[in-house]
Amino acid sequence: MSVPQLDARREAFVEASRFRSDLYACLTAHRDELFELTDAMLCADGPVRTPVDLTLLAEHRRGHGALHAALNHGRIDVDRLRRTLAAVPQPKAADNRLVLAVDVSNWLRPDAECSADRLFCHTFGRGRDQHLMIPGWPYSFVAALESGRTSWCQLLDVVRLGPADDVAEVTAVQVRRVVGDLIAGGRWREGDLDILVVFDAGYDAPRMAYLLDGLPVEVLGRMRSDRVMRRPTPTQLEYSQAYPRGGRPPKHGKELRFAKPETWGEPDAAAVQVSDRYGTARATAWDRIHPRLTTRSAWIDHEDELPIIEGTLIRLQVDHLPGGGDPLPLWLWSSATGMAGADVDLRWQAFLRRFDLEHTFRMIKQTLGWTRPKLRTAAAADRWTWLIIVAHTQLRLARPLAEDARRPWERPMEPNRLTPARVRRGFRNLRPAMPCPARAPKPSRPGPGRPLGSKNQQPATRYDVGKTVRRPESIIERDRIRP
Repeated sequence: MSVPQLDARREAFVEASRFRSDLYACLTAHRDELFELTDAMLCADGPVRTPVDLTLLAEHRRGHGALHAALNHGRIDVDRLRRTLAAVPQPKAADNRLVLAVDVSNWLRPDAECSADRLFCHTFGRGRDQHLMIPGWPYSFVAALESGRTSWCQLLDVVRLGPADDVAEVTAVQVRRVVGDLIAGGRWREGDLDILVVFDAGYDAPRMAYLLDGLPVEVLGRMRSDRVMRRPTPTQLEYSQAYPRGGRPPKHGKELRFAKPETWGEPDAAAVQVSDRYGTARATAWDRIHPRLTTRSAWIDHEDELPIIEGTLIRLQVDHLPGGGDPLPLWLWSSATGMAGADVDLRWQAFLRRFDLEHTFRMIKQTLGWTRPKLRTAAAADRWTWLIIVAHTQLRLARPLAEDARRPWERPMEPNRLTPARVRRGFRNLRPAMPCPARAPKPSRPGPGRPLGSKNQQPATRYDVGKTVRRPESIIERDRIRP
């Protein structure tokens, strides 16, 4: 092994050891049990089926009673843990900028009538074009993406969406907090490229750009194919030439309908790239495109004049998809303006990297068992979710240290190409060399429990499912409900 490789492994070991010590400091109640539970999750053979199975491992020195007590009554200093996650080395894109992806993943609990704060979560059914609304807890994740095709990312924050929450406003607060932690941790400095924040079509990209104004970020989001945008507001000279008789100057330019090519006009930038997965990818961009806002829905409470939020509209068309499906055009909107062809290429490639977060969701659900426990309270679900995030972070930090413990029927992989599941197989061999600040358990006896033959005299409360706050749809309805 060469000297640079040894230095890289040494730095990775120091970083992983530091994170474990910082993690223990973030656990403020039942800290020893929570720490050992995370280690057992990483050292288990095969997927995690139930948390109580982890108490049978050698890495977990306490009983199942301590497990349930820690999940139900433990405490985690979440603010300090967020800062710790932001301080670890972050992956960066090809142009050496931070790329953050925001998405929601659901913890479905259809039969948990005694669990509060459940919402109807949108899921795809087994049939074609079948959409189901199932009760559960939706969680909003923020992750830093790597460059190139990979199943790795760095989870930085998670927030459970409640019945009274506005998704866009909660997400904006979440992204602001993450960006502030990255700046405080030295991962972004003055003079660096703006942080690129990628959203899917479930978020209104122009509104997110308005809510995140003032931060060193660029918003990139997917747009629905039936949207209608507006061109830049014409200047006084352009208006006087088009309308010699005068009149009131328009606030918005002409319409640009995604479904009508005759309204597109000539693009301001274009780029063509050939790839093995998509064939020829043609990207065209129109500069200073904005939506025409109205005092409805999300803007119903806006008192001042509605803003004009300009950005770059990108249309991507490819020859074929990897799965053989119909390659429909992809519409993106970026809050940055004045892009060249190379900048347009970087934007749509960064958006495709957002799907790496889907691999992480599948890994933490199928391998780490994020949604396997049948926890009653949402607070316990939040603690388990944070333990999943710190476990995944330890796998990422241990990535340069792990050996490929492959199965006989699996192909060998290079050390830098190991998946999170393959790194987890070798974590048990790395753990003895890392610090383990958890204290040894004290001997104790189990409690007497409920007397034999007695019945529960305090039935659990049943909770409704769904939103508890309804947003007014018109100005008249808004003024009617105001005091």
